[in-house]
Amino acid sequence: MSATPIVHAASGDRVLTVTLDSPANRNALSRRLVAELGDALAAAAGAAAAGDAHAVLLTHTGTTFCSGAALDEMRGGGTADGTRDLLALFRRLLTLPVPVVARVDGAARAGGIGLLGACDVVLASARSTFAFTEVRLGLAPAVISLPLRPLLTARGAARYFLTGETFDAATAAQIGLVTAAGDDVDSLASPVLDALRRADPQGLRETRPLVTRDRLRAIDDEGAAMGELSARLFASPVAQSHFSAFLDQAHRKGRQCR
Repeated sequence: MSATPIVHAASGDRVLTVTLDSPANRNALSRRLVAELGDALAAAAGAAAAGDAHAVLLTHTGTTFCSGAALDEMRGGGTADGTRDLLALFRRLLTLPVPVVARVDGAARAGGIGLLGACDVVLASARSTFAFTEVRLGLAPAVISLPLRPLLTARGAARYFLTGETFDAATAAQIGLVTAAGDDVDSLASPVLDALRRADPQGLRETRPLVTRDRLRAIDDEGAAMGELSARLFASPVAQSHFSAFLDQAHRKGRQCR
């Protein structure tokens, strides 16, 4: 019997909705989630080619959009394949022939914010929060910085990359991470999706590269180096000790709740 999918895709009214549905681990970027999301985006490309989709809406279940790396898979090292897969996922998002709209109604952390960097429009509820937590684990936001640096203000990137502070949706909008923030994220998304439905597929296909070009160039120019840096840091004794402490604490909390 096959496992229940943790990424769902549903098409309707020229929008393909892709939902991250692994709330048990806060939609972490596990190997399985990355693979299933890649498959969903491949299907989106096919739907766009057939003229059935004018946009992809990337959303989530639970209180977390995406928590970043699956730390249980990072313990022990051997993360080079994971960094390559994440780079490939960013590239797939950025090269779809239709725009990608992210709907965030909760927390986004680390690699989850990298996913947002590969989207064209990011809409967040007022309860959403963001943090680049890598620095607190002995890591650097290496790979995820590639789609983000062309978007973020230099001062915003410096502060939040270096401090690991949690910031709100209004701040995320001020530094260029979020397109718009408000109390009701669906009210923000509705006019954007309606406008994309009215757009001509050829116009979307020819216009999207204009807005993704700088992010793709960053991946092409620096992807290999940032991937090597990320893999080295994930495998370092410092980071591994942080992962073990985090996972052991989570395990103890889980036992206390049973």
